[in-house]
Amino acid sequence: MLATALTVMAIVTQDQTALRAAPRDSAPQQVQLAQGESLEVRGQKGDFLQVWDHRRERGGYLRATQVRRYTLNAESAPALLAVTQFVRDTPGQEALGISHAAAFLHAAPAEAITPEAFDALGTMADRLARRASQSRGKAGDVLTAQQLEVVAAYGVSMQSFERDGQMQICYDGEAFRRVMALPKSTPEQKARAALALTRHDCVSPTLTPTERASLDAWRYDVLSRVDTTPLPEHLKNRIHMRRAGVLSAIAYQQARRNENPMETAQRALGSLAAINKSELTEDDANSYSDAAVRVGAVRWAAELPGKPASLSLTTRAGQPGETCIQLIDAKENKKIAGPSQDFRSPPGGQPGPNGPGGGASSAVFERCTWGTVWTASASVNAQRTAVTVAVQTGETWRELWLFRKGEEGWNVDVIPPSANFTTEGPAIGYIEFAGWVPGNQQILAAREVRVDGRYKRSFEILNLDSLQVARWADRFESLAAFYKWQDPRWKGTTVSVR
Repeated sequence: MLATALTVMAIVTQDQTALRAAPRDSAPQQVQLAQGESLEVRGQKGDFLQVWDHRRERGGYLRATQVRRYTLNAESAPALLAVTQFVRDTPGQEALGISHAAAFLHAAPAEAITPEAFDALGTMADRLARRASQSRGKAGDVLTAQQLEVVAAYGVSMQSFERDGQMQICYDGEAFRRVMALPKSTPEQKARAALALTRHDCVSPTLTPTERASLDAWRYDVLSRVDTTPLPEHLKNRIHMRRAGVLSAIAYQQARRNENPMETAQRALGSLAAINKSELTEDDANSYSDAAVRVGAVRWAAELPGKPASLSLTTRAGQPGETCIQLIDAKENKKIAGPSQDFRSPPGGQPGPNGPGGGASSAVFERCTWGTVWTASASVNAQRTAVTVAVQTGETWRELWLFRKGEEGWNVDVIPPSANFTTEGPAIGYIEFAGWVPGNQQILAAREVRVDGRYKRSFEILNLDSLQVARWADRFESLAAFYKWQDPRWKGTTVSVR
């Protein structure tokens, strides 16, 4: 990882260290060095070391107190590893720690290299990448950029991509891959490596569906290689949470490819259920909510469609990638006779703006979507004037579609998980039907959504005419209507009550 095989090297320990043209403080400054940079020591004059900077191809002098000197041989390896271990969990010292880890890997004999060095190197590189993603426009931005430049000289590679107008920087995970491959790695080391390699926020949004499917399959394989039995409870929880999120993504992709996602969705629910809530740390609160929302968005993939009723929903293929939802009213179809009730397909079999197409003469209403329609979620009110169905328009975003019958016929309204689309990062949330309130034109709904980095869960009573929230609470026990009218199927399968 070091550019050259240095006999005696010096690692800079202070930021803004001046490399001067002569061994005195009044000499002209050649360049400012950052913490963690490595130099070749070529001599000493008084309190100053004469050094050569191979990266910039220039020499100079700096004070001996601003660096640590090492001879790159087997005898210095323990000292280099000790410094690496000391700074591995110290924020802001990542470049210094990575430089010592790189020197250790260069100096130590092959038999002395343990997974601990790669574990420390990966931990510091991942933390530096996280800070770089979060420090945009902040005071420490310049120092973070300098550290990124320093660690790049040691072969630590970062990947960057834009998401929602913001730059995301992620460590490529080479050190963690070595931890996963080495036979001497402990279960804790493998767990940390797997969690770092499978971060949701480090999945590039520019991947094609085929690339994304391949990546998620690899992410689940990495997580599957972690034996959770000997892990402490908090690490077990983190592995289960990550598995739940990855499996939910795989289930959604399977549904998009017209494959059966039931088994995968059930495993996602099983991973979420395996989380020991009593052992969740304060730092894991957001991760737990994130896993629950991801699983909640695809939970209907684990359910079989119910038996068709006289008023039911079915789907047909529309344009490439499009699904058309058809409302079938068996009683109404028996009455269709006159020209005013003509539901035949337009010429060419193409769907009309609101009517059915492709030969679906029995549908009284049709609406098409690019999302995934979970027909198993369909629910009809007692008066047969309203139908709800879950439509997932993204991997982590599920809407509630409400079909209503009015004086002019059927129409549909889309209720999103949140009207606030200024969220940080990808949209994450779902809203689901929870029950019909008889007589007073209201329905029960539950929703979870991430807004500005925070997760909000609410149970609501919605007015059917305006779709406005009449009452809401953060616990369903606080609303009497949920005691009386909650749908048993919703109560038995939802992840919002956990």
